[in-house]
Amino acid sequence: MDNLELYLLISALLMLLSVVSSKLSDKFGIPALFIFLGLGMLAGSDGILGIYFDNAKLAQSVGTLALIFILFGGGLDTSWKAIKPVLGAGLALATFGVIFTALFVALSVRYLLDFTWQESLLLGAIISSTDAAAVFAILRAQGISLKKRLAPLLELESGSNDPMAIFLTVAILQMILLPESSSLGEWIGKFFLQFLVGGIMGYLFGILLPPIFNRIHLGHYGLYPVFSIAWVLLLFSASSFLGGNGFLAVYIAGIASNAREFVHKKNLIGFHDGLAWIMQIAVFLTLGLLVFPSDLPAIAPAAIGISLWLIFVARPLGVFLTLTFSSLSLQEKSFISWVGLRGAVPIILATYPFLAGLESSSLIFNTIFFIVLTSILIQGTTLPRVAKWLKVEESKESKVPEPSIIASPLLHHTLKQFYITKNSSVIGKSIAELELPSEFLILLIKREKEQIKPTGSTLFEEGDMLLIQCEDPALFRQIVRSFAPLES
Repeated sequence: MDNLELYLLISALLMLLSVVSSKLSDKFGIPALFIFLGLGMLAGSDGILGIYFDNAKLAQSVGTLALIFILFGGGLDTSWKAIKPVLGAGLALATFGVIFTALFVALSVRYLLDFTWQESLLLGAIISSTDAAAVFAILRAQGISLKKRLAPLLELESGSNDPMAIFLTVAILQMILLPESSSLGEWIGKFFLQFLVGGIMGYLFGILLPPIFNRIHLGHYGLYPVFSIAWVLLLFSASSFLGGNGFLAVYIAGIASNAREFVHKKNLIGFHDGLAWIMQIAVFLTLGLLVFPSDLPAIAPAAIGISLWLIFVARPLGVFLTLTFSSLSLQEKSFISWVGLRGAVPIILATYPFLAGLESSSLIFNTIFFIVLTSILIQGTTLPRVAKWLKVEESKESKVPEPSIIASPLLHHTLKQFYITKNSSVIGKSIAELELPSEFLILLIKREKEQIKPTGSTLFEEGDMLLIQCEDPALFRQIVRSFAPLES
């Protein structure tokens, strides 16, 4: 067996083990991220398979690519209507909350590791972002549903705080290596440029994707996911090339795309969710390989001290200071503080000092890795109990809809037939492309002897008979008028 086949065999086995072992998360509440990291460590140089891997550059490249699709998938699965009411609080946590957390963590690092203030701030910036994707996986496994505004707030914070942590890490690292290269004012300017360009690019690419999908009419469904992958990579690279934050851009693009209807939307969301899982498994296995477990005991006391400080002091202070004027209750703020679960991004960022040749890079990486493990174990395993203790769960009674009288029953007079005539303006167009209101439902299409259950990607053809449900006669007339034949 040559090397390629051996690598493919090991990769396949590790990925299958990761997927199967994720059942432990469902059954025992063990965070899946911890399992993926553990498998990577077992396969590494100090583990069972003894795979020697110390390529920080490759690990960072894998992490960057993975983060692109994890963020886009998270954005694509995020409802704009859900996050809109908590937009202010979410963005505040993603910016000021990250800064406060980094500053408070730096205090403990300065005295526990005897770092310089700049190195302490660097480690604080690296560990400052959260990974609530792991939190929601645990909550779903335990059957816990959070109160309405908590879930979208945590979702928004976790998806949008990574760009801030990345910016702070790069800025502080460059200040350490090139102290004369730029001033504080220049970095503030770069900050606004990155977030402005990234935000605009992400929004534009996000609102353009649905109409492109609705009009491109590709012959094979499999080409739509390919197009979306290329679109996301184009967005990230173009945004970064123009000086913007590519990670923020892809996350915003996902949210903006989700806010509009387009063909194969449900399937594409499912595809990118699966792709995000592949990326999470790949990055955690890679990062698990990169760490040498035999190096961890030496830094364990200091790392545990920093981790406990982060969990019980730095994160809560950052949350409460940021949300001082928020209407959230004390219990809700406390739960947000506890949901400061660390994940892939801090470990990916911990490779940056390696590539920059920083003298303390190995100590920083091992410390960050240990903190992430501690955070996943302590916060991840206790999350369901904390949610119940703080009473932030949605009550079961509120999930059961109360019996109500249907004001507008579906009567036969609300069902109407309409034929697509020759030269109709909608021939060759998809249902999603028309952006029909929710009150105008096409229930069935009869095409010759075939009866078709319509979807967003269904194209209209001449002679189609549409079975339409619409209670508003004026709305029905208005829409079908737009279906009229094109003037020659």
